[in-house]
Amino acid sequence: MKRSLLTLSIISAMFSMGFTNQPKGEKDPVAAKANLKVMAYNIHHCNPPSEKVKIDVEAIARVINQEKPDLVALQEVDNYTERSGKELNQARELARLTGMKSFFMKALDHQGGEYGVAVLSRLPIVDSVGYLLPRNPELGGEDRAVAAVTVQVPGKGRVIFASTHLDLKEGNRVTESEQIVKYFKDAGLPMILAGDFNALPGSPTINYFDQYFTRTCQQNCEPTIPVDKPNRTIDFIMYNPAGRFKAQSTRVISEKYASDHLPVVAELEVK
Repeated sequence: MKRSLLTLSIISAMFSMGFTNQPKGEKDPVAAKANLKVMAYNIHHCNPPSEKVKIDVEAIARVINQEKPDLVALQEVDNYTERSGKELNQARELARLTGMKSFFMKALDHQGGEYGVAVLSRLPIVDSVGYLLPRNPELGGEDRAVAAVTVQVPGKGRVIFASTHLDLKEGNRVTESEQIVKYFKDAGLPMILAGDFNALPGSPTINYFDQYFTRTCQQNCEPTIPVDKPNRTIDFIMYNPAGRFKAQSTRVISEKYASDHLPVVAELEVK
């Protein structure tokens, strides 16, 4: 487990806006407005599904550069694995190609390297932390993780931005969801959580998150998978507390080459 340079408890003492069940829509007395563009993208280890074993980091970077988000939550990221060429740190290379900063958190060892989740940020990163998520050994499944950075939003203070990728099995997803909330509930900062939740709206996993977060898409969420004739919504962007953000728009980008998931982009007003 990777630890932050500043503990979350210290951050909590410094900042008063907490991770709470604040009523949705409640106003917060902060002055000027600021906007953030956020992307959630499962990048399929930069392997276009139509290309079998080809690794095309540039294709993922093009998708990101076309949208120019401030923050990106990446899932299925390779770090020095054999299938990705042994010498390629995908998060770092994507940061270079997009002019952003990166933070990677390993979920598991894979092919001589690491595999996990990552964050890209155009904003200054003042802190970072990564956690492994628990799973029930009886259910099987892969080890999963969450990667989080604390960024400085101009004129608005600090915000936590996190990327996660939950398990395929509902029992593990619920446990992982509960742990994510426990990890960050006392952080004392507004939070944006994004990623591949492997869960549909109305499922126990998404219903649990809905108690603590506000999803940028509430109803009729556009499907994100498969890229050809998408029919399921499992990739989301959500935030807490509701009074610190307002979702101005949420779009699913119809990009069918670079990955087996469609990226989700949301415009958030930071209050």
